Amino acid sequence: MSNSIVKQESIVSQIHFIRGEKVILDVDLALLYGVSTKVLKQAVKRNIKRFPADFMFELSDKEFQHLRSQFVTSSWGGIRYKPFAFTEQGVAMLSGILNSTRAIEVNIEIMRAFVKLRQWLSAHKELERKLNTLEKKYDDNFRIIFEAIKLLMKEERKPKHPIGF
Repeated sequence: MSNSIVKQESIVSQIHFIRGEKVILDVDLALLYGVSTKVLKQAVKRNIKRFPADFMFELSDKEFQHLRSQFVTSSWGGIRYKPFAFTEQGVAMLSGILNSTRAIEVNIEIMRAFVKLRQWLSAHKELERKLNTLEKKYDDNFRIIFEAIKLLMKEERKPKHPIGF
């Protein structure tokens, strides 16, 4: 493991799934890079041609409200503008416009975190596929067993005697 200034686990926890994409918000990236969100957004706006919609997008009002509802910390209360969401490619592009030593080191760790997350998701899908295959393969055999268990569990309904006089 490297002696990174940022832990991959903290980066992975800042990756959100929005519009079917894995993204990191500008506010989280600014913290990682050690700059203000305003500085990060200004750098992006000066280089906007480097950030097509599949690299970066601004959250809609609905997405922003949904995301804010997931966080109960007061730090979200001060945000006045909808955040930018950066995909993996957008984060890679940031390394070209934020050219500090810290930005380069952070970007390397962010790329590693995206790879780690992609590997985990791939392994998860493979496990799900294997379970589905097993379920289909053995479904008939287990169905018979489950039906037998259900029959054994059925109580015979005997009429109850009324309580009282």
